[in-house]
Amino acid sequence: MDFITDLLNGDFMPHGHCLLWRTDLLILHVGGDVLTFIAYMLIPLALVRLVRARDDLHFNSIFLLFAGFIFFCGATHLLGIINVWHGYYYIHGIVKSLTGVISILTAIMLWYLLPQAISIPSKRSMQITIAELVQAERKLAEANQHLEAEVKKRTAQLEKMATTDDLTGLCNRRETMRLLELEIARAARQHTALSIMMLDLDHFKAINDNYGHQAGDVTLKSAAESFALLLRKTDFIGRIGGEEFLIILPDTAIDNASALAERIRQALQLQSTENPSIPACTVSIGVAQCRPDDSLHDLIQRADESLYQAKSKGRNCVSQAPN
Repeated sequence: MDFITDLLNGDFMPHGHCLLWRTDLLILHVGGDVLTFIAYMLIPLALVRLVRARDDLHFNSIFLLFAGFIFFCGATHLLGIINVWHGYYYIHGIVKSLTGVISILTAIMLWYLLPQAISIPSKRSMQITIAELVQAERKLAEANQHLEAEVKKRTAQLEKMATTDDLTGLCNRRETMRLLELEIARAARQHTALSIMMLDLDHFKAINDNYGHQAGDVTLKSAAESFALLLRKTDFIGRIGGEEFLIILPDTAIDNASALAERIRQALQLQSTENPSIPACTVSIGVAQCRPDDSLHDLIQRADESLYQAKSKGRNCVSQAPN
């Protein structure tokens, strides 16, 4: 009980006696302590608000210790003001002791957390890292664009390989049949004429036997070029067999198709005489027009039958299938 009595005893000699109650000294000491106390009370409130608002921070404990340390420092200044007139030195001493304890704890915690705080990236290092990430992302985007371009290019090459005859550069059999099926459907839908030609190079086996397969390949390529030169942009031509070709003529009646077939036959025959380096070659052609109820198989069969008629007539001629 004596300790409690002494603790609350404010009759000890106050600081004011030491200052001789001079107004200028009182203003300096009391005014400085008041401002310091106000600041020391505002700083802990700010730190507590920061900790409550940012629970993701890794140093919340040190912030709270700093808040306690600053609060007790402010309390000592408050007691310094009171002790100018009343000497509560026991309370002042207890507050100073608590301030010392929390100061030591804060210092220990600060040194403990110092390596982690130092390891936190600085603003400059983060800017450098961000710049490196942006540059890496830009390079990755460029690499992806290049890869996409290569994939598109390779896809186009594969599509071309899947639809093109390697030797002549014309449509292969599968692509030719696909196009013919589309044109048959379009002709039926729009009620337009559609004709096809079946072409077969005459005595082609003899060319391979007499001149070799390389000369045979040259003959096939030359014939394909000769056929394509006389066609419209809307026409299609494909190689459907060894020396067999199929020409699709949208919006073309059979009479016009037969006339075109004759021009093709004459052009190939003329090419063989004008270019001695290419073995002489002629072509037999069968022409057929699509009927309203024709399927792809029906149309091909009638063109094929007319081709065999041309061959039976002695080859190097055009035969027209009846409508």
